[in-house]
Amino acid sequence: MHQRLSAGQLATGSILIALAVMGLKTAAWMMTGSVALLSDALESLVNIGGAVMAWFAVRYAQRPPDADHPFGHHKAEYFSAVAEGILIVIAALVIVHEAVNALGRPAAAEWGTAGMVVNAVAMGVNLAWARVLLQAGRRLHSPALSAGGHHLMSDVWTSAGVLFGLVLALTTGWAVLDPLLALLVAVNILREGWQVISGSVNGLMDTAAPEGERTEIEEIIHSSAAGALQVHGLKTRRAGRALFVECHMVVESSMTVQEAHDICDRVEAALRKGFPDAQPVIHVEPEHKLEPAGIKPR
Repeated sequence: MHQRLSAGQLATGSILIALAVMGLKTAAWMMTGSVALLSDALESLVNIGGAVMAWFAVRYAQRPPDADHPFGHHKAEYFSAVAEGILIVIAALVIVHEAVNALGRPAAAEWGTAGMVVNAVAMGVNLAWARVLLQAGRRLHSPALSAGGHHLMSDVWTSAGVLFGLVLALTTGWAVLDPLLALLVAVNILREGWQVISGSVNGLMDTAAPEGERTEIEEIIHSSAAGALQVHGLKTRRAGRALFVECHMVVESSMTVQEAHDICDRVEAALRKGFPDAQPVIHVEPEHKLEPAGIKPR
């Protein structure tokens, strides 16, 4: 069912899920007083902020091109992902502060199991929704949804580590494990924040399409540009869902404009069939522009 949901609907769902998980984790912390569970709940607070930003970014990115933004608004999702990464880093610093304070006054490891069960339920909800977002992010080429999915997946591993450590603390009576676990949580969150920020900045820097997509684009051109002598100078870039493809197509000097235009139309149609959000630009050149290397159509 989730495969039929739009990016906007998934972004709305992320807000609702983040609120529910935050409520569960806060309840778990209040039932136990564990600093590690508090750190887990603080990370969920970041999830809410990230989900809200993604909701706005996804809707803004779907706006059609206008006079001020002729190439569309697709990159808005990257700004959302960068902002979420910054929030992740801030949350990690707050957790470090709480954990360091707790190291000087570790409480007795007398937590009940009820709070940990509640936290485990929250972890299960996060795991299910993270998988939904990761699949949707790949399907829709949405940086905002992918960033949210990776963040939630990190949250799942954090929760699993916290629960394992608290069980160990209960078993051994070593209360110092609680703030130490919180510090480990902070390190994991910092790593996740860095990955989200760096990945989104790459998108803002017009990184080329993934290697697999470039290979598929070359094959599409190879099989659809019959009548041309060569295609070279292929450039690609991803901007959220949009895929920009530029290339130079060499034709015989005697070919009419209409014949060359027909080949361009055929190549563009084939690219859009393989990549519905492709925006190709083809520059036609005469045969003396042949390059030593390029794509030779069939």
